[in-house]
Amino acid sequence: MKLTRRDAMALGAGTLVALGLPLRAFAATGEEEIAAFTGGADMADGGITLTAPEIAENGNTVPIEVSAPGAVEIMVLAMGNPTPSVATFKFGPLAASQDASTRIRLAGTQDVVAIAKMADGSFAKASSTVKVTIGGCGG
Repeated sequence: MKLTRRDAMALGAGTLVALGLPLRAFAATGEEEIAAFTGGADMADGGITLTAPEIAENGNTVPIEVSAPGAVEIMVLAMGNPTPSVATFKFGPLAASQDASTRIRLAGTQDVVAIAKMADGSFAKASSTVKVTIGGCGG
């Protein structure tokens, strides 16, 4: 096969278009992230505590805390963000407590969800709605 100048230009333009696609098209949704984390298992509503403000004046720095005694892993998601996965905290057998706190960025008013994987393999879920007055992800 002989590559002509016209073919090379078309191939280069196609590559530039493919690389220029927004990464949002390849990002997983919140439900897909939850299914991947839990493997489709049922989640209990108790066993995990998520503390988040009801109203956040600025979406750039929203403080949250999660606590799940007996958890080996906690995943936090912001369901309305372009990339919902916020953080995953892993706890080893020598961890003094299974809690974490951080600040997250929220694009706007949305649900923040925390899912804990317990040591026995079960899952627990907690969610909180945070109303954001100034968006943090370009809004």
